[in-house]
Amino acid sequence: MGKFIDLKSADGFVFPAYVAEPAGKPTGAVVVLQEIFGVNSHIRSVADGYAAAGYLAVAPATFHRVKPGVDMGYTEADMNAGFALKTAVEALPAPGVMLDIQAAINHAAQTSGGKVGIVGFCWGGLLAWRAACTLSGLSAAVPYYGGGMTAGDEPARQPACPVMAHFGNQDHWIPLDTVEAFKKAQPGVEVHVYEANHGFNCDQRGSYNEAAAALAKQRSLAFFAKHLG
Repeated sequence: MGKFIDLKSADGFVFPAYVAEPAGKPTGAVVVLQEIFGVNSHIRSVADGYAAAGYLAVAPATFHRVKPGVDMGYTEADMNAGFALKTAVEALPAPGVMLDIQAAINHAAQTSGGKVGIVGFCWGGLLAWRAACTLSGLSAAVPYYGGGMTAGDEPARQPACPVMAHFGNQDHWIPLDTVEAFKKAQPGVEVHVYEANHGFNCDQRGSYNEAAAALAKQRSLAFFAKHLG
């Protein structure tokens, strides 16, 4: 359904983004932020799903500043490689990859002519949270199991748009007590906790939970319909 295009950041850096277009006029746009496995078939299918729901979907390659063309699966070796790439991106001088996400938001707004939301998974969930707090042009944000967003200084950030967050209560990467602390620190954020593990939205992972994924998607689509319509 979609295709890769090149986008340019404010610092002149050029990077690819997967873009999926709806059949008719977009009702808005959704920026889709990858996990630590690149803009792989799962992330492309998520973008395709939002396009099928009527949105222009843009999935920027957020690893491109440290390694181009990342498209991995979910083996232990892939996980180790992805974690190393994430660590390298996080170590870039500020604002680093946030410039690329801003470029994706800008492209989504200009191309769709509508409001823009953002959804992210795992590391992408953390970036979606940061985007909601630090970038411009967003009308809604939906982080899924954002690794790190319940730790350190992250819960003290203030989002500039409505946020809905999805977590799993069996996620050993994001302890439930930190989710509860995040809820207390962010009473304005709509937090949902599922009987599920980390990565429950991804049907290519052993932790996939069909019921949780379906409910989270339903809630996310309703949230975007409310704020992007």
